Amino acid sequence: MLAQKIFNGRNIVFSLILFLIYLVYGNLSAPDSSLIAIQKRIDNLIASIQVNPTPDVAISQPQQSVQGASTGIQIGQVVKVVDGDTLDVEIGGVRDKIRVIGIDTPEVVDPRKPVECFGKAASDFAKQTLSGKTVELESDPTQGDRDKYDRLLRFVFLSEGATDYGKLAISEGYAHEYTYDLPYKYQKDYKLAEHDAQKTKKGLWADNACPTK
Repeated sequence: MLAQKIFNGRNIVFSLILFLIYLVYGNLSAPDSSLIAIQKRIDNLIASIQVNPTPDVAISQPQQSVQGASTGIQIGQVVKVVDGDTLDVEIGGVRDKIRVIGIDTPEVVDPRKPVECFGKAASDFAKQTLSGKTVELESDPTQGDRDKYDRLLRFVFLSEGATDYGKLAISEGYAHEYTYDLPYKYQKDYKLAEHDAQKTKKGLWADNACPTK
């Protein structure tokens, strides 16, 4: 009965200590063989005990994150090219405006500015490359989801992710590498592409690409 009362308590460790004290001090006069038998019973008891916490002291399990819930990739259809770094894309039946991360092209549609040198060429390149195409849009957590004009910030890929439009535009001399605030995922590649375009004088880097009047 004493053992039953002890092991019905919440703290199994404390109960074991009390039980051991009871057995040892209650049997000091017992012969060695009896003590050995008691020790064996204690060992068997400890091995057989399974601790099942009562509901009010149940241990809460940490929440596990769900992997693969979001890949950061969206598939869209280009419905309009605004200029070299901005386009309208239909995503899941909803039309949205995309600002390509990591590049900047000369302005052609900004009402506050005149058409900039090489702007039309950059816009024509974007239209030729992207118009009507199915594209993969990749987000970058370091850049946020939208800019201050409510445009989605995305990298744009063609041919099932094989061609990075932003890098291509820089490589061909139709865009500058552009870091808005924080470094972005492909910054190193884009900067290298710009360096190569400058070195080989492609596009807007060519001699007399933007002749002065």
